Amino acid sequence: MDVSSTTIEDVLIIKPKIYKDNRGYFLETHHLNRYSHAGISCSFVQDNMSYSTKGCLRGLHFQKQFPQDKMVQVIQGEIFDVALDIRLNSSTFGQWTGVRLSDKNHWQIFIPKGFAHGFCVLSETAIVYYKCSDYYHPEDEYGLLWSDPDLNIQWPVMNPIVSEKDKNNQLFQNYNPH
Repeated sequence: MDVSSTTIEDVLIIKPKIYKDNRGYFLETHHLNRYSHAGISCSFVQDNMSYSTKGCLRGLHFQKQFPQDKMVQVIQGEIFDVALDIRLNSSTFGQWTGVRLSDKNHWQIFIPKGFAHGFCVLSETAIVYYKCSDYYHPEDEYGLLWSDPDLNIQWPVMNPIVSEKDKNNQLFQNYNPH
């Protein structure tokens, strides 16, 4: 596997080695020793999967008391995945990085604790699979407004489909990390 840095420290792109032949392909989606060697030392305790249609935008979500490291990949389709740094003492606080993940490139993005996460669907449908280092706690779920002009996230969709909850997420200027 090849590990690449992004514009934000600790957010990594993992490009697995893909073995192709006339039958199809094979790749490893998780390898503890290789992840550890790349600096990813968390234990994943919960796997999640979502199915979404074209133009759907989910996020930007995070947990405060039970923050999660996430390893995100696309099983079917293509998404634009975003990690927003909400670590108060970080030199990149308030900055975001994004990457296109698809069933063609098979890339993964590692998003450490202290980030808000979101994605939008670019293909007709997408199945997104991600591993988390802590359990989902609905009482600890928070969100930041995906369209906040202060964040200036360059989402590659016009007029996305957004849940009512995500439409009402807070502005970044009102973010309180405690």
